[in-house]
Amino acid sequence: MTGSLLGGKNAVIYGGGGAIGGAVARVFAREGAKVFIAGRTQAKLDAVARDITAAGGTVETAQVDVLDQQAVEKHADAIAATAGGIDIALNAVSVMHDQGTSLADLSLEEFMRPVDGFLRTLFITSKAVARHMGRERPGVILTLSEPGSKLAVGGILGHSVSSAGKEAFSRVLAAELAPSNIRVIGIRPHAVVDAPAAGSYTKDLFKQTAAAAGQSVQELLEGGGMAQGTLLKRLPKLSEIAETAAFLASDRAGAMTGTIANLSAGALVD
Repeated sequence: MTGSLLGGKNAVIYGGGGAIGGAVARVFAREGAKVFIAGRTQAKLDAVARDITAAGGTVETAQVDVLDQQAVEKHADAIAATAGGIDIALNAVSVMHDQGTSLADLSLEEFMRPVDGFLRTLFITSKAVARHMGRERPGVILTLSEPGSKLAVGGILGHSVSSAGKEAFSRVLAAELAPSNIRVIGIRPHAVVDAPAAGSYTKDLFKQTAAAAGQSVQELLEGGGMAQGTLLKRLPKLSEIAETAAFLASDRAGAMTGTIANLSAGALVD
């Protein structure tokens, strides 16, 4: 452990075995937090935990289905009971969905999958941790969305609606929880350039778009249209998301709540 930005904090990361969740967990632990990572695949959680332990950090894993409200609440209750409370929570759960299919060919199930999946897990996890946060001990809930929340382009109906829903959820939850000394901040990265190599589901998600452009997924992310649609002409990296998340979760960002941190490298949105 080399830092103390989050020293003494207890942080829960749902989807902690994934690309973004794992990257954030490693940085949180490096910055002194005791990290609790939860997810469906124990092997992925164990891989992240090994990295954290090897670097001198403190981590616990739990195999939890975040769509199971009772299981999530039981897990949060157990953490609070043993650790003395929850200070930080991040929902980095991924839900495979459609991108590239227009209304005429999109089924209701395909449209609703990200809307129901992402928002359901966000509600379940936020409700489970909020009761163990705040008051004399400041709490922070971090959420993840995407530029699709603002983009006006075809073929991303379900994705766009779910992204906008996550940002609205974060904004309204911030207002509700502020009196309890809990901050809520959304993080809006674009497609993450090194996420597929880290095992992200985006490797499969972007196959259709990449194929239509005659590119591999990595070519699409490194120099394709996604990067060209940003101000910096590149996409964000996992490390940039993780480092920013650590700052937002720290007391140094104590005046920030009810807002979205745009980590999209400046995606041009309408």
